[in-house]
Amino acid sequence: MSKETIGVIGAGLMGHGIAYRFAAAGHEVGVFEPSAELRATLPKRLRAIADLLSDDPACLDRVSAHDQLAPAMRNASFVVEAAPEKLALKQQIFADLEANVAADTILASNSSAIRSTEIGHHLKHRERVLGTHFWNPPHLVPLVEVIQTEQTSEAVVARAMALLASVGLKPVHVRKDIPGFIGNRLQHALKREAIALVADGVCDAETIDDVVKSGFGARMSVLGPMEQSDLVGLNLTLDIHEALIQHLDCTAGPHPYLRNKVAEGKLGMKSGEGFRHWTPQQADEVRQRLSLFLADQAKARKQTSQPS
Repeated sequence: MSKETIGVIGAGLMGHGIAYRFAAAGHEVGVFEPSAELRATLPKRLRAIADLLSDDPACLDRVSAHDQLAPAMRNASFVVEAAPEKLALKQQIFADLEANVAADTILASNSSAIRSTEIGHHLKHRERVLGTHFWNPPHLVPLVEVIQTEQTSEAVVARAMALLASVGLKPVHVRKDIPGFIGNRLQHALKREAIALVADGVCDAETIDDVVKSGFGARMSVLGPMEQSDLVGLNLTLDIHEALIQHLDCTAGPHPYLRNKVAEGKLGMKSGEGFRHWTPQQADEVRQRLSLFLADQAKARKQTSQPS
């Protein structure tokens, strides 16, 4: 695919990783970030990604940061919005984008909670609006959910998926703009049952994590749930469902156990206690373990994709 100019709205947690993905693949990237602090730290954070992945830092020369929208989006053919999760803010950003980019520029939102249908509701050209839900951290996790609204054209979906695939990502087509899309619905269905098991005294939180990591989680990167069902047979899957489904948690809304944790200020690693207890050192060890594991996977994917 020919090199394009990419616009990124926001240089925070997700935005800087998204910008890196496109720059590393050879695209020019303009980043709009109103925060002077985030703009100032962007080069250092991008360089940390390059060092982690053993990439040539020269690719960072293709990223420019701006405090104004128009110069950041100049000549952009594809824009990813990674602003805070506030509907009114995102709607205003998209309205400003429509006034500053070409009529065929794709406008994509990285929101993980707000439907792109709502974000682009007041635009004139809604056919070029879609969701692109990158997973955190986007420079290490390849999946991007490409969410099609009722107004998004098939051609725009195809263009977006082709571009994302060309930079080493794994785009998947979500054909309905539903809350949670695919990944978060699956992830939080698991969390819902996990929380209920701990709340009911079946096990503690550490046991939940051990069961997932050392059990079915060990194979999930190479064997998805539908593949696994076909592997063992749908008749066996049905038999298990007949015996099990009725016993799964059906609490209406978030579980009271989770609500109570938050009310008590037990917010997880940042407060020292959530479902589990954490020292600062233990929390740092988990973050480092995850980063190195994902980086090793990213390097392995890059090596296998290179021609021999």
